[in-house]
Amino acid sequence: MSHSTSPSTKQTYGLQRVCRIWGYPRSTFYVRLHVDPKALKAKPGPKPQVSDSELLTLIQGDLQASPFQGEGHDKVHARLIHQKRLHVGHNRVLRVMREHQLLSPFRVPHGQENTHDGTICTDRPDEMWGTDGTKVMTVEEGNAWIFAAIDHYNSECVGWHVCKKGDRFAALEPIRMGIHHYFGPFGPDQARGLTIRSDHGCQYTSDHFRDELRYLGINHSLGFVGEPQTNGIAERFFRTLKEQIIKGRVWTNLEELRNAVRTFVELYNHQWLLEKNGYQSPLQTRDQFNLRMAA
Repeated sequence: MSHSTSPSTKQTYGLQRVCRIWGYPRSTFYVRLHVDPKALKAKPGPKPQVSDSELLTLIQGDLQASPFQGEGHDKVHARLIHQKRLHVGHNRVLRVMREHQLLSPFRVPHGQENTHDGTICTDRPDEMWGTDGTKVMTVEEGNAWIFAAIDHYNSECVGWHVCKKGDRFAALEPIRMGIHHYFGPFGPDQARGLTIRSDHGCQYTSDHFRDELRYLGINHSLGFVGEPQTNGIAERFFRTLKEQIIKGRVWTNLEELRNAVRTFVELYNHQWLLEKNGYQSPLQTRDQFNLRMAA
């Protein structure tokens, strides 16, 4: 256009005037004069290993092969990197999954922003276990209870219990399971140094529950009233449990529910990938800690 002639002055417009009116730097114009137009259209960086359609097929296959439901793009990306040895960008996996409605339906934010700025994670396993319980309806036996104890270091489920009556005795069962597995036979001060984090439920504030912890040398830490984040490790485990095996299912009886929880805990501890563990399972994270300590 700079070579076009003005109909009024009969003179060319000139490059300087055209660039000034368009707001286009002359330096950029001169650089682009000597650049191949095809090079400008090409995307920077190396050519990807797979096309978007091939990547979509891999993502769909990964989601179908996973024993869990509703996993997000972070875990899909981690498995493509570590298991498929595929060099693919995190944002590209997110884009392909979003375009084909494959993102997790459980990861929609609700409510106000979380203002809790403290930390409840520990630097080593078996320092603090969070515990909680939830009720599930069965057809033949009515309400059933699920209790669990979760390590604050790697979010491992160290113990669980399914029962009909969710009292103070039942609330101790997952802790006893974890003590037996990681601390050995019961005895005075057997688990000294361990802290149990719980809410203010009647099971956890009972004398029997506290006396049992005291006998084993365990400290009892109650979460802050009105701040469930302080027992967030256990709360997050139960959210995952409900998303994976509780919601949308009808349970016939206690034994059926107990078998499902047993299977889920085994899968969870060995295969569930957690962001805070560097997308490793709880048991992989514990094993790596033990190797570091032994080195």
